[in-house]
Amino acid sequence: MTNPEELERLTFLVPADQQGQRLDKWLAEVSFLSRSHIQKLLDEQMISVDDRTRPASYKLKGNEVIVLVLPEPETLDLVAQPMDLDIRYEDEHLMVINKPRNLVVHPAVGNWTGTLVNGLLAHTPNWPGINGVMRPGIVHRLDKDTSGLMVVAKTEQAQGDLSEQIRLRQAKRMYVALTWGHWAVSKGFIDAPIGRHPKNRQKMAVVLGGKEARSDYEVLLSFQHMDLLKVQLHSRRTHQIRVHMAYCNHPVVGDLLYGTRPNDYSLLGQALHAYRFGFRHPVNGIWMEFTADPPQDFIETLEHIGFTWTKGVSELDLHFING
Repeated sequence: MTNPEELERLTFLVPADQQGQRLDKWLAEVSFLSRSHIQKLLDEQMISVDDRTRPASYKLKGNEVIVLVLPEPETLDLVAQPMDLDIRYEDEHLMVINKPRNLVVHPAVGNWTGTLVNGLLAHTPNWPGINGVMRPGIVHRLDKDTSGLMVVAKTEQAQGDLSEQIRLRQAKRMYVALTWGHWAVSKGFIDAPIGRHPKNRQKMAVVLGGKEARSDYEVLLSFQHMDLLKVQLHSRRTHQIRVHMAYCNHPVVGDLLYGTRPNDYSLLGQALHAYRFGFRHPVNGIWMEFTADPPQDFIETLEHIGFTWTKGVSELDLHFING
């Protein structure tokens, strides 16, 4: 057992001009810890303000001394499974991965093994403590059936900063999608709330009272029966692009959950891919952008309908929408 006296302690002096701020919010801004982790430590009475425990909502008065005790991180009880990860960038703070289709990101009921997290645990055996748990920091997720770029945090500081960038829409994510039919307006946005489907609990839907969801889109190419789009997210709802496309009667090609029309090409799943991802590095502040080509079956489908990706991709405007 660890001696309590050996646990790491962080001490903060609250400036006088910081009075009125919430305790949890202020600590998240001045430390490398996420706000949720700070709230957990407050609940566990691991944080004191002038030698007294306070709730997360406590309003600072200025000149207080805050002592934060960091317990040893818990170990995540998951199996490390070697996996051929397509890592596009890695440093001591984060990893950028091109996730293949049919790979679940995080273990859950029915998928405790064979997930991206299992592969990450094999790639890096000694992950640091993130939110008090020794684990990879999944900042955002992609559907099992969606391929493309995603970022994984390797430190608590990176986890908190990247999560905040996504929440504040400072990080940008742009997808390419092949959809059925032709869009009447070649550039626009879909602003429609998303919630659980009222009849099919396995699906999401545009529903009254759902969570705010906006997807910007722009038609890149039109084919006989389909359009190739780029889509940029302003929110992060489950199945957001798939739901919005189906809501507009232009479901993603190959998506049999939200569409009913099978494809006649070589697609092995849905034609939706996270192509471009941009964010500010959580430590040095440098803006970083990454791109990843769609899966081979997506590219082959485009060739079947008249577009050679390797030759024509440079002529497409695949930059972020509105900068």
